[in-house]
This record gives sequence, C-alpha cells and structure tokens, in this order.
Amino acid sequence: RRERTWGYLMRAIYLSNHPGEKLQAIRRQRQAAEEQEMTHYREAVAQHQARVVAIRRERAEARMQRRWWAWFRLSFSVLFTGRDAPRRPSPPMEPSHQEEIFAAGVAGELYVENQIAPAFGDDWILFRGYKNRRGEIDGVLLGPGGLFALEVKNRNATVHIDGDDWWCDKYDRYGNLVEEGKPFVDRGGRSPSREVNEPANELEKFLRSRGQPVPIQRFVILVHERSDLGTTRNLTVGVATSMDWLIGVVKESQSTIEAGQLAELERLIKKDHRHHQQRQAVR
Repeated sequence: RRERTWGYLMRAIYLSNHPGEKLQAIRRQRQAAEEQEMTHYREAVAQHQARVVAIRRERAEARMQRRWWAWFRLSFSVLFTGRDAPRRPSPPMEPSHQEEIFAAGVAGELYVENQIAPAFGDDWILFRGYKNRRGEIDGVLLGPGGLFALEVKNRNATVHIDGDDWWCDKYDRYGNLVEEGKPFVDRGGRSPSREVNEPANELEKFLRSRGQPVPIQRFVILVHERSDLGTTRNLTVGVATSMDWLIGVVKESQSTIEAGQLAELERLIKKDHRHHQQRQAVR
C-alpha cells in the first residue's frame, strides 16, 4: 500500500492498482513478443549469411579447380540466395484494444485524483483500488463531508442510461460515429452503476456491522473530454461529466463525520480491503 500527499491537501492511499498492473503486464507481453520476433530475425539473418558464405566458398573452389559448370551454377545460387534474405520485422506492434482500454482507465483515475486533491484538505482521504467480494471501487473518498464511492470511465462516447442498463454510441478520435447502441458493461456484464453499487453496498454493510452506519454516496465519472450524456432515466447513481460539478456536490454534502469517526472509518476500510485481498490471494 502506498500513500501520496500534497502538503496540506488531501491524502491518497493506494490499496491496489489493478488497472495499472494489468496494463504493465500487457505491455510486458507486447514487448516480449517484439523482442522474440527480433531474436528470430537475427537468428535467420545469421543462418542466411552463413549459407551465402558457404556457397561463395564452394564457388571459389570450383573456379580454382576449373569446374566451370559448377562455378556457373553456384554463381546463380549466390545471386538468388542473396535476394532471399530474411525480412526485417515490421515496426513495433500497435497497442491492442485491451491495452488501450487499461491505459485509458489508468489515465482517467489519475486525472480524477489530480483534480480532487487540490479541492480538499488533509482531513480528506482518497482510497484508490478498494476491493471486497463484490468487486473493486476505483476511488473511495472519505472526509468530514461524508463517504463517496467513485467509478471512473474514460470513453469517447455518448452514454445512455435507464436504471442499471447502460449503453453508448462510440466515436473515433475524429468525432465519427463508429458504433451505436453498444452495451456499456464490464467483462462480467455489469454496467458502471452496478460496478460501483455492488461493492459499495457490501462496504456499507461491513461498516454498519462494525458500528459505523455511514451512507455511501455513489458516482460514475465520465472523464473523457468528449464524453456526453444522452438519454437518462431512473438513475441509481450520480453521473458526472464535470469534475467541478462533482467537487461541488461533495462539498455541499449534508453529512458530517467527526475526526474520531474519520480515523475509525479509515482503519476499517483498510482492514476490510486487506481481508478480501488476502482471501483472494489464497484462492
């Protein structure tokens, strides 16, 4: 677990970094594949050069022995073998779609942290990567104004919502519509609202069982500069397309948590995350 501070500003505690770890693993795989391809190329070049040298040596011997037909045949072999040199590998591989998704996630979460930090004092904490048995929450923000669960999405899309059903119209970097009505779900089929609500409900339940019945306000943050909201009905979470709006909502929260309770909540959140992380490691 790492902690980041900005002087008298909000603290950030890194409980886990699943997107960052996945991104590094994917990048290592891509780099390993590139290195393996280059190794095969170098081996092929060495073998090709050895064949050319061997044919030239044989041709020189044929000339010294005045075996003109063999010399003539070997001269053509040198010519054609030289043209058959291995092709150099193509330029470095482009990032895969999965790598781009994780990179966008990492960038989005860091953007949110950097936007929130200057807005709150050191009596606020942002827990990054809190996990329990129902999933992971990108950010759990704790301070005198309450407890907030934040799910960050970094997509160039117009997002439509009906309760816990989410779908989106995706655009390319030039603003062209490339996919319409695509379900907005994770690999487990959960919409962003379910991604944050399910672990937040579990955390709320845990805190209540430890004598800390603190409600958790839930938000999905659309951080891409071209993210937009389309049709929205029956929202089960707050949805933010502006960090200024989200910060304003947090600051205007009617909840009040005293310093002693804040310390206990911090301890319990760390403890619960550690418990579930250890259980997951045993499996």
